[in-house]
Amino acid sequence: MYKRQLNQDKSPRLLLAITLASMMNCTFALSTDKQQDIEIEADSAEMDDIKGITIYRGDVVVVQGSIRMTGHTMTVYNDNNGETELVIMQGKPATYKQLPDDSKIYDEAEALQMEYYALKDYVILIDNALVTQEGLRFSGSRIEYDTVLSQVKAKGSTKTSKAAGEDTKKKSDGRVKITIKKKEE
Repeated sequence: MYKRQLNQDKSPRLLLAITLASMMNCTFALSTDKQQDIEIEADSAEMDDIKGITIYRGDVVVVQGSIRMTGHTMTVYNDNNGETELVIMQGKPATYKQLPDDSKIYDEAEALQMEYYALKDYVILIDNALVTQEGLRFSGSRIEYDTVLSQVKAKGSTKTSKAAGEDTKKKSDGRVKITIKKKEE
């Protein structure tokens, strides 16, 4: 198995730059952000070429133009051709923000885990998920965003519990909350 520890090596930065550029440009694209350099900071980075996995650990910060992502661990999974399949950012919470075109207010997202499925252009925010866009706020235990179809699905949380002598039941523990800000006249 070929595995190497990365510190200031630029090869993983290039790989992640391509990965994140495709991720960010598909999800909340600001027209000028995709033309900017991607800067990544972490306490450590580790790449396994055989498995196609790169892991960044410790106060991970990714910046590209107005885009800023943070978390404590970011894992990038690539297929056999070196193409990105999945990017996972974990944090307490992991955060994302970007300034959209023609706006002075940042779009923001946060969750304990953010997953980006590159082949499907699909983003999933898991656990304590929150998305805030100008005049709109979604929260729930899970928010899914199809970047191609511009469709959002938000779900509340459910827990499975089993009391003595009872069958397993799903108990509603949380609800989706959507707030629509009234437009100023």
